Amino acid sequence: MTSGGKPLFDRVAILGIGLIGSSLARAIKRDGMAGTLVAGDIGPGVAARALALGIVDEATEDLVAAVTDADLVVLCAPVGACEVIAEAIGPVLKPGCIVSDVGSIKERVIAMVAPHLPDGVHLIPGHPVAGTEKSGPESGFAELFQGRWCILTPPKGADEGALARVAEMWRRAGMIIEVMEPAHHDRVLAITSHLPHLIAYTIVGTASDLEDHLHREVIKFSASGFRDFTRIAGSDPIMWRDIFLNNQEAVLDILQRFTEDLTALQRAIRRGEGETLEALFTKTRAVRQAVVDAKQA
Repeated sequence: MTSGGKPLFDRVAILGIGLIGSSLARAIKRDGMAGTLVAGDIGPGVAARALALGIVDEATEDLVAAVTDADLVVLCAPVGACEVIAEAIGPVLKPGCIVSDVGSIKERVIAMVAPHLPDGVHLIPGHPVAGTEKSGPESGFAELFQGRWCILTPPKGADEGALARVAEMWRRAGMIIEVMEPAHHDRVLAITSHLPHLIAYTIVGTASDLEDHLHREVIKFSASGFRDFTRIAGSDPIMWRDIFLNNQEAVLDILQRFTEDLTALQRAIRRGEGETLEALFTKTRAVRQAVVDAKQA
């Protein structure tokens, strides 16, 4: 709650009530950040499920109705749907309303959403760097964001007051705030998130294409490494389809660098260059320790 016991926002609309949307709803309810919290989701029965869970005050499949009179609208739908949603809701957004999102791509989201927002409506894109492979309103939990980073990528000329309010919401949800240029964000996430998911999908896909007896044994004798890849590869396919299609340039650039490094590793194995392998593994072990030290493990 803000000073004087007032909510941070009078009315918040969350459009898309999956893992991130439902987790944010739970955090907003827990900390009393909204006078009224409404979920908008066009998925059959999804809005009703969110209402039944008690994580929102209102729920509807009509996104226009959901955002009417809202002070904050958070787009939690797959990136590919953002433009259609923005086009639909733009005409009814009230002056002073803040529109944000939770996608892991920022330049493309700004390009899709900004043209459909009327004057006086503030766009403050965001990316809470947190999640699991689960989806749906039942999978959310308020503690998802605790101690994690939230990257905000306001376009040039964005309203400072709106930025501060969105930052405060995520801060109260437990996140550490970083403000970053949209293009830089997309390049950073291409290596920290997008490439690892692409590799996981590829490895698990390769396993699924093995001969039947090998496929069964891979599942039966999965070691921790393969299990970790299957967890990542179990993520929402629609969300990740949209991420790769809408962050092509950064992903392809990082993928090219990875391919070159993989070729060098392949050559080292073929030539029996043990020192080369050990040096790489020592360097990567240090990166892992840095992640642990940063409390992001």
